[in-house]
Amino acid sequence: MRKNFGAKPFLFPQPVMIIGTYDANGNANAMNAAWGGIVGMSEIIVDLGSHKTTDNLILNKAFTVSIADAEHMTECDYVGIVSANKEPEKMKKAGFTVTKSEFVNAPVINELPLTLECELIKILEGSMYLGRIVNVSADEKILGEDGEISLDKFSPITYDTVHHGYYKLGERVGNAFKDGNKLKTDN
Repeated sequence: MRKNFGAKPFLFPQPVMIIGTYDANGNANAMNAAWGGIVGMSEIIVDLGSHKTTDNLILNKAFTVSIADAEHMTECDYVGIVSANKEPEKMKKAGFTVTKSEFVNAPVINELPLTLECELIKILEGSMYLGRIVNVSADEKILGEDGEISLDKFSPITYDTVHHGYYKLGERVGNAFKDGNKLKTDN
């Protein structure tokens, strides 16, 4: 038996994205966003509503998307519940420092180990921001022996839209593009 919930944003896992921008004075800002995801090999979309971050994004046509991790869960939640319009020291209070992206006019948050550096392509339906991923930068501490990002070393968190919690992703359970071959039949 199944229970129907109607139209709800129940997609699991739901990434916790920290959107970084600069204001007109070059001050860094960040906000927590859960509504968005990858929509192609080099594109991402985030639905942000109206915030200081969106004003900055429109101004600079650029933003970064850092992936929240378990180590910085509290700081990432903080930047989602406090507005830079009301707290000018928001980044400092979160304990976040930044380095300007080499590729777009947006900040890379040094404490978060994975960042997508994006340029704005267009705004859809007033609050959805479609961006082109220009570069992905990763702290070497989350790279495996093969030089690639390793989920054995990186603990991204997911947002539970039902109970409003954050969860770490779990263990590896299979091999993509391989395990399904067990069900193939030779005809």
